[in-house]
Amino acid sequence: MQLDFHYYATYCAAIIAGYSHKSSMVIAYSSQFVDCCSRTLLSRLKGPASAATTQLQLELMDARTDLIGLQDITRIWASFHFLPYDLYAKKKRASREYKNKFRLICNPNSDLLLDTVDLGLGHSLQSIGIVMHVLADTWAHRYFAGTPSLVINNTNYHFYEMPGPEDTFEERPVVFAHNPSGRDDVEKGYYIGSLYQFQEHSIMNLGHGRAGHLPDYSFIRYRYLPAWGDYEEIVKDNPSDYLHAFAQMVYALGYFRGEYDSFEKDVYAWDRIKPWEDRIRAIIRKRQLTAEADWKALGEDLSGCEIEDFDIKKYQAEYLAADKEKKDHTFLGRFFLAAMAQKSMVTGKIFQSGNLLAGISIDYSLKGFRGIREFRKLVEEERI
Repeated sequence: MQLDFHYYATYCAAIIAGYSHKSSMVIAYSSQFVDCCSRTLLSRLKGPASAATTQLQLELMDARTDLIGLQDITRIWASFHFLPYDLYAKKKRASREYKNKFRLICNPNSDLLLDTVDLGLGHSLQSIGIVMHVLADTWAHRYFAGTPSLVINNTNYHFYEMPGPEDTFEERPVVFAHNPSGRDDVEKGYYIGSLYQFQEHSIMNLGHGRAGHLPDYSFIRYRYLPAWGDYEEIVKDNPSDYLHAFAQMVYALGYFRGEYDSFEKDVYAWDRIKPWEDRIRAIIRKRQLTAEADWKALGEDLSGCEIEDFDIKKYQAEYLAADKEKKDHTFLGRFFLAAMAQKSMVTGKIFQSGNLLAGISIDYSLKGFRGIREFRKLVEEERI
């Protein structure tokens, strides 16, 4: 997903769920900031390196693809953008190495989503914003895994867009090209994807890179043969998935506000979004590379307040100026704590399943802190 959904649509969801304009802005900003919090930024802010929630293209180009480097990449992308669906999934006649990658494939309504939502309960609005990002991406990024892998994430020429109405059979082949300076052309069906690399662990095979930005566009419907799919075709219906993502976000936000006793899988706030459902559907289905203006207009109609443009620098001065002991109480400090908690939880679950693709996880509350001292904060932090 892009800024249009992670920022503006998330704001809309928060307003519909009953949050104030001010709180909705914090949640929306934190959701979008997941796509911005790189090690490059953290280094400039002298923030905790373990709080990285994304990697810049330049960082990925320089990233190691040995075991340690791959584990570092997986910790970030599986924790925040490709939440694994089933860490114990069965796969007949498959090696352990293959199954470990297969088990990182993303899909909505996983046990890890329940853990992610539970982790946000009772914590900061920044933490809730991170949950919104992770939840939304389970719908957009389904069928791909947050680890570099050709045998899982590759696509081929069997890739067709279905640009017409759902009750028609209209379709056309999708043309992918590797052109970093190029731009997707919706009308011609020409899209930018990562360069084919036969090396299994090439960074070009991370996530949905081979499918370009198609998973990030709410309007698109397509069918293709995933590398892991045993030659079975998958139809990806983004308009339906994005609507479900929005309705599930509203439901989760209602849970955070105390409206429900528990958060359950496959439950959506259809009743809450019904007054605006036609308008939401129209935004989602509109064929455009970004829907920022449409989501912003809806959000401002919902709240009667102006939505600020996203500014990556907005809270940096506050964090830099804060005394060392007060940094954790700044806007970005709260985000960093929530990010480390999410990464630690997901990495721990992957490790506990017997899968080492995200590295070794240590329960710092039991084993002590001989290494990553910054994680002490996670144990000492109290719920607010």
